[in-house]
Amino acid sequence: MAFLRSRLLLAALTLVLSSASAAQAEPAPVRFLLTFDDGPASAVNDNPTVHILEVLEQRHIKAVFFTQPRAWNGGGTEMGRALIRREYREGHVIGLHSGTPFHSNHRFMSRERLDETLQLGLDDLKSETGVTPKLVRPPFWAYDADTLASYRAHGLQMLLTDLNANDGKIYGVNWSWHKRSNMLTHLAETRKHWAAGALPSVDGYTPVVVTFHDVNTYTSRHIEEYLEILLDVARELQVPLAEQPFYQDHDQLERAALAATITDPNLKPQLPGLWNWLWQ
Repeated sequence: MAFLRSRLLLAALTLVLSSASAAQAEPAPVRFLLTFDDGPASAVNDNPTVHILEVLEQRHIKAVFFTQPRAWNGGGTEMGRALIRREYREGHVIGLHSGTPFHSNHRFMSRERLDETLQLGLDDLKSETGVTPKLVRPPFWAYDADTLASYRAHGLQMLLTDLNANDGKIYGVNWSWHKRSNMLTHLAETRKHWAAGALPSVDGYTPVVVTFHDVNTYTSRHIEEYLEILLDVARELQVPLAEQPFYQDHDQLERAALAATITDPNLKPQLPGLWNWLWQ
């Protein structure tokens, strides 16, 4: 009888230890989910979107392009429309950024005007690719409950970001001297959320969203350096990476992006830079 009790106690202790070990296990390894805003670019020669697409193709990486299909100097041009078709044809995910001629703030629009421009943008993208986008990213990261309601009404889910390259033009300056330190700071903060299990796991990996701007010539010239910086700071911070650290499959990429979207207006995720101070 004593022997039986000992065996039962041992089994119970083993179960407790196994449960504790499982609870302490690290979350799924990280895979970087690359996104590009504001494009495509319209330049006929030395087009930054074209160069970025070439680099992604060479490295077998798929990305999400948040496009502006009516931008007067980008997606609304013949070159811009051709690049949207190319992005889709090469296996990237096409999302909507704005359906207006300019980089318009969705939060400052009336509900009627926002609904109108969203539908125009979706119709444009479906006309070019044959597929209605599922993802949207608000210009200037500006959104509220009404904005989200409008997105939902059009079948769109909003994707923000975990890491921001800060590669857009700032005060007319089109270069950056803090690429690595910026990524290190952002990934260090994201690592805390990853370690706490606060990030989604999809297909066995934790997607970490990274934002660039494909209309920026500086970004296009340095995109390979940016990718190496991401891998380097992940190693420095001891962030476990997937064997393939970037997405290489359209469907896996889209599933991961959809899992990382924001649907609750009461949530207050950290926004990049001064936008967090402005909108939160």
